[in-house]
Amino acid sequence: MPDRLRVEVDGRQLEISNLDKVLYPRAGFTKGEVLDYYTRIAPTLLPYLAGRPLTRTRYPNGVDGASFFEKNAPAGTPEWVRTVRLPVPGSAKGREKIDFIVVEELAAVVWLANLAALELHTPQWRVDAEGRPLDPDQLVVDLDPGPPAGLPECYEVALLMRERLAADGLGCCPKTSGKKGMQLVVPLPGDEPADEVSAYAKGVAEELAGRHPRLVVARMAKQLRPGKVFIDWSQNNAFKTTVAPYSLRAGETPTVSAPLTWDEVEAGGLTAADLTPSVVLDRVAELGDLLRNTR
Repeated sequence: MPDRLRVEVDGRQLEISNLDKVLYPRAGFTKGEVLDYYTRIAPTLLPYLAGRPLTRTRYPNGVDGASFFEKNAPAGTPEWVRTVRLPVPGSAKGREKIDFIVVEELAAVVWLANLAALELHTPQWRVDAEGRPLDPDQLVVDLDPGPPAGLPECYEVALLMRERLAADGLGCCPKTSGKKGMQLVVPLPGDEPADEVSAYAKGVAEELAGRHPRLVVARMAKQLRPGKVFIDWSQNNAFKTTVAPYSLRAGETPTVSAPLTWDEVEAGGLTAADLTPSVVLDRVAELGDLLRNTR
């Protein structure tokens, strides 16, 4: 196979390269397979990227090599990829604003996959047609287990969180993080600012920590977390991002941040390693988009 290929994706001209390069050495999973997964999942993935400034984690030499977190539009960004200029408080490079990319079409997904952007991370809000930030349209809590706690304990906390949110008339969808924990995604009408959403999430986390102190912690301090599940409410800070639904994760084997059914959470049997790209594609074909069904 040639090192570089010219392809047309929905009328866009792209160059893809090094398809045989192994990006997940322990699994022998290649860049070509990454491109294949992202191309096939794109119809389901794109609604969760559209309108959201995208942060990527790139692994140009595979998951065992050096990686870097990228917020700004990289050099060589095609002119047809949407960009928005937004403030970045606390930038390590001292910049007040940078140009973020916003992915809204298949060709942009393919372009990013070719850059070995394995992980895709988004905020809980979108921008409007003029690139102005809107209020959050979702609340996300990250359930992060402190060893020896793991995903089974996260499932237990997810059920407690579902019950508590339901008391306020809120529905939620569980998804794995693709690594050791999981998230709950709560659709919102988009009429409250991020600081109010974050304050609400913090209050719920602290309430559950008070009710279930042997299982739940609402503070980030590491000494409090062994054997418990940290409910990370800070994901709702306007400048924080969470791994997008259907994004790949970098690890020993390729896994996906995949929505679950509540029956699966109650059964507690699934692990992150079970949700490989091929499995997730089969799940979407069979079950549809579980997260969309919550909205």
